[in-house]
Parts: sequence; C-alpha cells; structure tokens
Amino acid sequence: MEEKKYCARTEEIAQIAKALGHPARIAIMNFLAKRSSCYFGDIHEELPIAKATVSQHLAALKEVGLIQGEIETPKVRYCINREKWENARHLFSDFFDMEICSEGGCGCPGK
Repeated sequence: MEEKKYCARTEEIAQIAKALGHPARIAIMNFLAKRSSCYFGDIHEELPIAKATVSQHLAALKEVGLIQGEIETPKVRYCINREKWENARHLFSDFFDMEICSEGGCGCPGK
C-alpha cells in the first residue's frame, strides 16, 4: 500500500510543533523573544538543565529555522529568526482559526 503524502503546509506546521514540543524549548523561545540576541551561556544560566541538553534543544529549534546562531569565537550568539517566526505565527493562526464542525455529537464532554 502506498503511503499518503501530506501537503507542505501541513508538514511545516507539524515540524514546528514538534520543535516546540518541549518545555525547555518554549522557555528558550520566551527568553530569546525578550532580547535582540544572547549567548549560549546566557541561555544555559536561565535553564535548569545541563549544557549538552541546552545544545540539543537549541539544535532542534535551529533545525526548523525558528532561531539562528552566529559563531563569535569562542562563543555562539543566538536570536529568533524573525522571518521564520512570522511564518510560523501565520501558519498556526490559520490552523487555529479554521472552522470546526458545529454538530458535536462525538460524546466527549466539553462540547
């Protein structure tokens, strides 16, 4: 059986959601949103996790383009990628603004 493909927009929303799917990554994005840029050490001092773990979270956010890093030997400076942030904001806004069935009837509480 052939695997069905999703549209590029659906794939992009899923990739961004996955990248944001950890509390540490949300904390990193909140931290970076309040600054024009900052260094790895600043981010590490803010989070209650090991440096290697911070690096893994930064890599996941960087992989989808939400943040960008610039090497300033021996440090790395990070900031939010504003273009990608705006794109993600629009994608999620469109997603959560879609009309949902008003019939209900699934039997779940909180219709």
